[in-house]
Amino acid sequence: MVNQKGKLTQTKGTWSKGTHSKGAQSRGTKSKGILLSNGEIDWKAVAAKLPSEKTPEAKAKRSKLFSEFDPNGNGFLSLAEVDRGICDVLQLEGLFNCKPAILRAFQASKGVAKSNSKLGDDYVERSEFRLLMVYLRQYFELYEMFKKLDTSHDRRVDLDEFKAALPLLESWGVKISDAEAEFEKIDANSGGSILFDEFADWALKGHLELLEHNEH
Repeated sequence: MVNQKGKLTQTKGTWSKGTHSKGAQSRGTKSKGILLSNGEIDWKAVAAKLPSEKTPEAKAKRSKLFSEFDPNGNGFLSLAEVDRGICDVLQLEGLFNCKPAILRAFQASKGVAKSNSKLGDDYVERSEFRLLMVYLRQYFELYEMFKKLDTSHDRRVDLDEFKAALPLLESWGVKISDAEAEFEKIDANSGGSILFDEFADWALKGHLELLEHNEH
């Protein structure tokens, strides 16, 4: 059982190190602008690069970003174009390396707006771009949290890792009294380990609360 009296309002994380494009290698140092002096992620700086507010200023910034993400100007963004935009336009090397977070954000955003185009359900349209900004920020934070639980760095959390992470989860405001029962609940496919998708689904059902600006 999870005690939701106190909920997570901030999480810490470090950049993942993985294979990225040549463009990311040349621009990677610029992403250090969103790292604090202790090497942790400055979430306010990340939010500034992913404008999701419903203000005229944020809307204008998103419009410019969408055009830069959409080099062929067809009004639709593929997963590859979103991936490239994160690397070359936003210069967020840390997010660029979090492929599961990018994929989840893309899938959650595409097809939300009603469109007469046959392409609408498979691509992110301009009217869905604000949602993409919200979901990128949200899933990026969740992925950083997941990485802290995954001490073996195999992109899955087994029961021992989950039990070892109970103090960490409690420090985030989530108190779990029965680790094995909660683990089975999160492990939706009964595969014996928690995958990122399963962790994200569990977190977004109200077990973990992300930063306020994602609710705009």
